[in-house]
Parts: sequence; C-alpha cells; structure tokens
Amino acid sequence: MHGFESGNCRGRQKYLVLPPQNQNTIQRRKMPNLLIRNIKTLVQAEVAPRPLAKGADMANLPVLHDAYLLLENDRIAAFGPMTECPERADQTLDATGRMVFPSWCDSHTHIVFAATREEEFVDRIRGLSYEEIARRGGGILNSARRLRETSEDALFEGAWQRLQEVIGYGTGAIEIKSGYGLSVESELKMLRVIRRLKTVSPIPIKATFLGAHAIPTEYQDRRQEYVDLVVHQMIPQVAEAGLADYCDVFCDRGFFTVAETARILQAGLAHGLKPKIHANELDFSGGVQVGVAHGAISVDHLECAGAAEIEALLQGNTLPTLLPGCAFFLGIPYAPARQMIDAGLPVVLATDYNPGSAPSGRMALVVSLACIKMKMLPEEAINAATLNGARAMELEAEYGSIAVGKKANLFIARPLASVAQLPYSFGADPVETVVLHGRVWAG
Repeated sequence: MHGFESGNCRGRQKYLVLPPQNQNTIQRRKMPNLLIRNIKTLVQAEVAPRPLAKGADMANLPVLHDAYLLLENDRIAAFGPMTECPERADQTLDATGRMVFPSWCDSHTHIVFAATREEEFVDRIRGLSYEEIARRGGGILNSARRLRETSEDALFEGAWQRLQEVIGYGTGAIEIKSGYGLSVESELKMLRVIRRLKTVSPIPIKATFLGAHAIPTEYQDRRQEYVDLVVHQMIPQVAEAGLADYCDVFCDRGFFTVAETARILQAGLAHGLKPKIHANELDFSGGVQVGVAHGAISVDHLECAGAAEIEALLQGNTLPTLLPGCAFFLGIPYAPARQMIDAGLPVVLATDYNPGSAPSGRMALVVSLACIKMKMLPEEAINAATLNGARAMELEAEYGSIAVGKKANLFIARPLASVAQLPYSFGADPVETVVLHGRVWAG
C-alpha cells in the first residue's frame, strides 16, 4: 500500500480526506505542494496539450513510464522520468506499481432526481419497451411527478450523495441537466439545486437546462403550448437568473420534432444558452443534423446513426457523445463508434447517469462497454472519457489530461498490468486514490 510521507520523509501518514468545500476556496488557499513518486505509468501525459483527439489520433494516448508528478497549489507543476525527480516536497506520495490517470470528465448526467425507478426495470424484464413505459406515464414523466413533490433540500441531499459517489469513481468534472421538472417552477428548482451543488462541489459542474425533455402529462394534447412555455417563460427566466450554461432538447421519436427543437435552440441562443442535443436514441430523428446546424457543442446518444449523421458531423464542430451505459441497460443498439472514429470524428463517452435508462455513474464501466460493445481501443476510450469529455464541457484548457498548468485532478489506479487492463476488468473499480486540486480527496 502506498501512502503519504512528510516533507522530511519521516514515516508515513494516513490519507487526508477533505471535507466538502467550494473549489474556489481551495484555489485561493495556498497549499503544500505534493510530489507523486515512482509512478509505474503516467497516463495522458501531454507535453504539447491537445484540445481534443479525433479520428486516428484517438488511438494516441501519451504515457510516461517510471515517472514523477509534481502538484503545486491546485495545478500540475511538472512531470518527468524518475531520474529527474525533485528530491524534496512538502508532501510525498509513493505510487510504486501504480498508474496515474487524469480524472474522468463526464459530460452528460441527470443526477438531480427525486427517486429511483427500479419498478420500470422490472417492467422491461417482463417485456415492456422504454417507449411503452413512457406512454403509460412512466419514464421521464414518472420522474417529473416525483420531483414536483420533493423539496429542494431533499433533492440537494440526494444529488450531493450521488456527486460524492461519482467523485469516488474518479470523475473530476461533470455536467448536470435539469429536465425532470417540466414546469417553470420545477425546472428552476432543479437548476437551483445544481447551482447549490456548485457551491460545495470540489469538482467543476456545468449546468444544462433541459425543459424540453418530454411533453408533460397536462400538455399531452397541447404540445405547442408547452413549447411556447419553454421558449417564452422557462428560457428567459433561466437565463436571467444565470442558472445554466447550455440548453438541451430531446429530439427523437415520441418526444420533440426537428422543428420544435430548432425553435427551442434558437430561443436558447438568443438568451446566451449554448445548444446541446439528446438525439437519435430511438430513431433516425434528424436530431444530429439540427444540432450541427445550430452549432451544438455536442449531440448525445446517437444509438441510431449512419452515414448521413456521420457526414453531418464531419461538416461542423459538434461532438458526438456516446452513452453505452444507456444502450446496455435498455438493451438497445450501441452507437457506431468504430465507424465514427474511422471517419475522423472526435468521439466522447459519458455515463448518462439517471434513474430510468442509465442508473450508474461509473465512468470506468462506460470505458469497458465502449471497448467490449463498440469496438473502441482502450486508448480511444480513455481519450473519449477524459480529454474529449472535457472538450464537450468546454473545459479542455484545464482538465482532461496531465499537462503542466492544468488543474491537478487525477486518480491513482489500483495495480494494473497495462492500460488495457482497466477496461478488461469490467467489473472492478480501478480507483485507489482520488486527487482533486492537488490534494488527496479520498484514498
């Protein structure tokens, strides 16, 4: 077992576990530097940082063997071979036999929700489809009904526990969506919870407004009125309160049409909310094309994607974000990652952590599913879950790789024979020690 050593190297100390605190407070406070020595392999170690990896470059995962890593305050200060390791530091951590990875960057989650939906899990075992459950008032509408009945404090407590959970899995940056409110009051309530999470989170959070997640029950026969509500009331109030970075729409069969999606995205853009899209989970919906046309940061899901969708993505800068945990849980086709990468695209991986279609926030499992089910190489999957995930949240300048000047968010893995063993051991938790802002958060 590796452990901390004091600056004068007299004995070992127990790991420091930080209490919840605002990351800005962490950044302002001058902290002892931390030297991680004897690293078996330093993964995603970039001398010349890339903004993202795409196409053939996704198989390029820069590594350094027998390495050290020096962290000062909340930043990566230096790294290199052990032959050049500094002799002293305020604190030293021995990583003999272990690999160090940059933290996962999870760019698609729904971790603010009122209750789990395991009863629908059983319904699917009995033969009902996701869409059949939704038509019966389940799915997103089920979550919306429960969320409206749940206090803001209770939503916060549940989401805070889930946030701590995913941080323990190695996630060091995250996006969180609304979308289980489906009313002005409840959507704003969700986004206030996300803002509150930001004040205590040790990792950066991006907030996404997803009022167009489904047509609520009371508007089933008046869908145009609901779109009007999203455009004329929700978006202006969200923007005025500064509650979101992005505006998302579920553009798919049985949810929102291409025309409705375009209207909502245009309204979001007019109020400073950048577009993101739930697209092509259930059908070839046109969601990819409308997302690209509006300069969406990403189009997410893409289980139904072919040559036309890939060609559309090649014409813009929109990132395809794939969610294999959802395909696994629902038993639907996986997105064609191999074809996308071979065509030259920069694929992103995320968890889609939510109570209905992907109740897991473990990014390492997502990486495994990408390799096993979508035929991504381990190096491609790790790039997709770190650097490209950061890009999908516009955080690539500070997160997603081990590079001098970037934020010191990383994890030390349990002993692995090779990088490929991380996705190979699909049921194992590879994370042994989490480091956030240059300090050990848990280990």
